Amino acid sequence: MKARLSILYFLQFGVWGCYLTCFGQFIGAGGLGGKIAWFYASIGLVSIITPPLFGRLADRTGRPDRLLALCHFGAAAFMASMWWYGSTHGTLDFSQFYPLYLAFLAFYMPTMALANTATFKILTQSGRDYAYAFPSIRIWGTVGFVGAMWFVNSAYWHDGTLGFTLNESLPVSSLRFQYNAMQLFCSAVLGVSASIYSLTLPSACHTSQIYTYGRQSSPLSVSVRKILKTEKLVVFLVFVILSGVCLQISNGFATPFITHFSGLEEYADSLASGNATMLFSLSQISEAFCILLVGVSIRRIGIRWVYAFGLLAWALRFLFFGLGDPGAGLWLLIGSMLVYGIAFNFITIAGHIYIQKIAPDNMKGFAQGLMMFMSNGIGATFGTLAAGVIVNNWCAWKPVETVSGNQVRLFMGQWEWPWIIFATYAFIVMLLWLLLFKKDKSDSNGTKLSI
Repeated sequence: MKARLSILYFLQFGVWGCYLTCFGQFIGAGGLGGKIAWFYASIGLVSIITPPLFGRLADRTGRPDRLLALCHFGAAAFMASMWWYGSTHGTLDFSQFYPLYLAFLAFYMPTMALANTATFKILTQSGRDYAYAFPSIRIWGTVGFVGAMWFVNSAYWHDGTLGFTLNESLPVSSLRFQYNAMQLFCSAVLGVSASIYSLTLPSACHTSQIYTYGRQSSPLSVSVRKILKTEKLVVFLVFVILSGVCLQISNGFATPFITHFSGLEEYADSLASGNATMLFSLSQISEAFCILLVGVSIRRIGIRWVYAFGLLAWALRFLFFGLGDPGAGLWLLIGSMLVYGIAFNFITIAGHIYIQKIAPDNMKGFAQGLMMFMSNGIGATFGTLAAGVIVNNWCAWKPVETVSGNQVRLFMGQWEWPWIIFATYAFIVMLLWLLLFKKDKSDSNGTKLSI
């Protein structure tokens, strides 16, 4: 069963890995570079609405696995539409392309919480401790994400032939999927695969449980009041929002930042600047290793310190970006990728485990959706929009001739200042967390996850 659930996460996060970190390069080259923040903020905007709704529906029907298949299919259909539009239009029209992306996100974002809900239920029904079992399953989502990133970074389609290269100086290097609409095609294919595979999973809830969920589900307002019944949980959810600000900043701007070094003479032929997506994949590799630390870390040092270390890692990630370059500062760029494992897992994965433990039995799906609402919704939306304003203040898209002889649009400017501002924000949030989220006995000995 763990192997089957691992395949689910491999496919699910492969959908995201195909485009998420290199999407900014594609839309920037298509003339929408000034709108990058809006595309990544949309992840948050949509997460405000659809994950809680589908989570609530999962609680009422007791079939998160079937809803997961439906959402993956819908997302794949709209992603295929984006690919078709992007491959037939050299210049992207925001009014036509952006609605397709919103529709894709409306179906895809709920899959995060639905997959978690279905997995937690299946593990519980099989008598496993999900706090320990889940990380070893979720790690395969990261593997799928990394595999997809490596593929689109190096793959190209030319004269009916699929090829691979890491050499930025070759003329075909500009045809690699990380720069064009083929990244969307790959994402759509994996989306269809994830939808079909979801239908092969065992039911996450018995028939008798479906009946109980349908009869005893309370109104949405009552569910919210129950979830927010304690002061400590309210404080936790507030910091879920504040930490969520960090989530999409590097996804939206890291690869354009790394690629912009191709337009600087001293770094024009560096391997790092020409393979930004592959360099960025080190973040997901770090995530894969660090995810196994989440369960044991919560039990050993408690959610308070786990979350604090996650916020500190976010501050270091942004700071290293601001100080690094593909030359003598390459180790800083690599260091930024490596600390991401702590930054992401000790915030997001730890938060999902914590919420699953403390939520009432008949509202766990809603609680998972609520956390997505807070982090990927409110936090990521306002964080990404604010980040866009800051980045656009120091940087702008300009046509630049690269070492391959091709003229491409790159995001040029004084990148160090935006990254330092982001690092300062994450560090301040960490200090506030330690000040306001008080530990209790369960945090001090790590024997249980309670509020």
